[in-house]
Amino acid sequence: MKQILQNLKSGDTILEEVPSPQVKPGHVLIQTSRSLVSLGTERMLVEFGHANLIQKARQQPDKVKMVLDKIRSDGLLPTLEAVFNKLGQPLPLGYCNAGRVLAIGKGVTEFKVGNRVASNGPHAEIVCVPKNLCARIPASVTDESAAFTVIGAIGLQGVRLLKPAFGETVVVIGLGLIGLIAAQILRANGCRVIGFDYDQTKVDIANKLGIIAVNPAGGTDQVRFVEEQTGGMGADAVLITASAKGNEVISQSARMSRKRGRIVLVGVVGLDISRAEFYEKELSFQVSCSYGPGRYDDNYEQKGQDYPIAFVRWTEKRNFEAILSAIESGQLDVESLITERVPLAEYSRIYENMSGSSSIASLLVYEGNVDTSSVVTVTERFFTKGEGVIGVVGAGNFTSATLLPALKPLDAQLKYIVSAGGLSARTLARRAGFACAATDYRQVLKDDEVDLLIITTRHDLHASMVIESLKAGKNVFVEKPLCLTADELKKIKLAADGRRWTQIEKDASRKGAKARRREEYLQIKKNISVHPRLSAAPILMVGFNRRFAPLARKMKTLIGMGAVNIVATMNAGEIPANSWVHDLAVGGGRIVGEACHFIDFCTYLTGSRVGAVCMNAMGTSPEENTDNASILLRYKNGSNAVINYFANGNKAYSKERIEVHSQGRSLVLDNWRTLRGFGFKGFSRLKKKQDKGHCEQFRLLIERVKNGGEALIPFGEIVNTTKASFGAIESLREGRWVELAADKR
Repeated sequence: MKQILQNLKSGDTILEEVPSPQVKPGHVLIQTSRSLVSLGTERMLVEFGHANLIQKARQQPDKVKMVLDKIRSDGLLPTLEAVFNKLGQPLPLGYCNAGRVLAIGKGVTEFKVGNRVASNGPHAEIVCVPKNLCARIPASVTDESAAFTVIGAIGLQGVRLLKPAFGETVVVIGLGLIGLIAAQILRANGCRVIGFDYDQTKVDIANKLGIIAVNPAGGTDQVRFVEEQTGGMGADAVLITASAKGNEVISQSARMSRKRGRIVLVGVVGLDISRAEFYEKELSFQVSCSYGPGRYDDNYEQKGQDYPIAFVRWTEKRNFEAILSAIESGQLDVESLITERVPLAEYSRIYENMSGSSSIASLLVYEGNVDTSSVVTVTERFFTKGEGVIGVVGAGNFTSATLLPALKPLDAQLKYIVSAGGLSARTLARRAGFACAATDYRQVLKDDEVDLLIITTRHDLHASMVIESLKAGKNVFVEKPLCLTADELKKIKLAADGRRWTQIEKDASRKGAKARRREEYLQIKKNISVHPRLSAAPILMVGFNRRFAPLARKMKTLIGMGAVNIVATMNAGEIPANSWVHDLAVGGGRIVGEACHFIDFCTYLTGSRVGAVCMNAMGTSPEENTDNASILLRYKNGSNAVINYFANGNKAYSKERIEVHSQGRSLVLDNWRTLRGFGFKGFSRLKKKQDKGHCEQFRLLIERVKNGGEALIPFGEIVNTTKASFGAIESLREGRWVELAADKR
């Protein structure tokens, strides 16, 4: 299918061929017939893309501070690589979509295949949208009119925050598309509406719609005009839908308001507010958030959890429905706002001259025939089974910033990259040299040429994908964590335990064998097919990369044999509370999802396995979801480790610092750059470029896939580390040491 993208690095707006998205639980798959170009929002993105690096930095000073912090902690070159990597990821344009339902995901009951719906889907031939961001289109409303639903909801939410009363005078500053829609809604509420805009075409349209519209370019003083129209009282409310860099708009809004007037900002203006102007009139000011309640709330948007109507009358979905109802009844006229209708293939007619365009509403028109393939060929290449052919599932930040740079010097055989939406997969496929981009990872599992599946998705998908991959006979690398629950771990152990097949078969065939053993064997045989090139089960590897770092190997050599004490401090940094990582069902929390890295590293240094674990966290009550905790590990060989995993440290401090003490000697590893030794003969200091072991990890893994050999990390250690992370949470919850059950492997 085709989709319009904005390249923030080059400034190009392109129409790209991307794999069709697959319907997800709680989502609706839609074939687009019309989409509306938001000239305000999309113009800002296009202009940002055309700006040079200095101009981009000036537009986003908060991002510049983040970059400087990263330079201090990680160094200049890694930071620059991360910045350019981010800029190199194209953004999808558009959020006003109308079309017909192709498929519905699990848990969706309010829509059926064939329904016409409006949604906030982008400019793409097929879109996958959460059910709470879709609304049924009434039979009498055309797809063209329905394409105005989402942008109309933006104006409606601003009006709702104004709380207009019948007979009030409301000023709308900025008569672009949102301003003209909001003005009509205000008139439908019984308000007298005054509008200002410097574009005469927009002013003329507003006047035809019954709005008292004025172009200030003709010399009109906006504040005095409002005072004259209101008998010196001033406006009851002001809705700002304009876009301006200066502070004049907010100042004018205050000066034209009556005492205790209301001002709501929908657009983008300077907000250097004069206290005197607001103080003297006791004005209220509020910024409107997009389509309404539910916006940016993952529980509402992604998980489909609606707000009770008795407590939240108007959610973003209900605002969509209200706009469609207003269009159906004739209270809202959007047809007269359409300036042009452009076929999708001719999209450049709209985007090449957005800055100088006087268009009000530009509609993209889509053809009926769409390629719904979940796989798109990017580069014609030939692959040979057994040569380490790779399929990557997941195209997020880890894949783009860490995995692909690590694979690049290895000349890896890259056949597939998969992402749910298809866009990020298509982008990385072109950049990294993958032959194909896809949206359905099961297509990769069916390809006999693929030797290794690398899984870098969100954590809740790891277990099921690992099991399916093993079932398909694929070698598997899964980025940490292996799984999120003890039940998932049990199923993975069953699927990965190829080494015990023969013994289990013998046990199951013996007279009087326990039914449990027989069932275990049958379950394994059902879920696993042996890789034809291997004599044992497929490889299962977890991305515990720290043990493969050059300085880690040096530490291991210097330590030698014997019990050790380890203190590992992770200055992990704060992640926003609404991040998926904190969601225990999706990310597992940062201890299970991230701290497992360092449990494995301590296991590597001690040469033993964790026997018991205890965790304490900041706060007065036990919380399973914590990112400020100290984990105590007691190893079976007498070693001890303390992992301090903190999110409340300063960003300028080293992210990772590990101390190892044994036999009158000490090692201090600082941020994977410097290793200092105390008490070692012939060693005191080693400094290297920051290397956390990713490249060496993948080099050795691909070598194993091609040639076979012992596991890079014994499966028993992987299981032990995973159990230790679960045990840490159990310890925090129950306030005790947790003994880990021994694993024979």
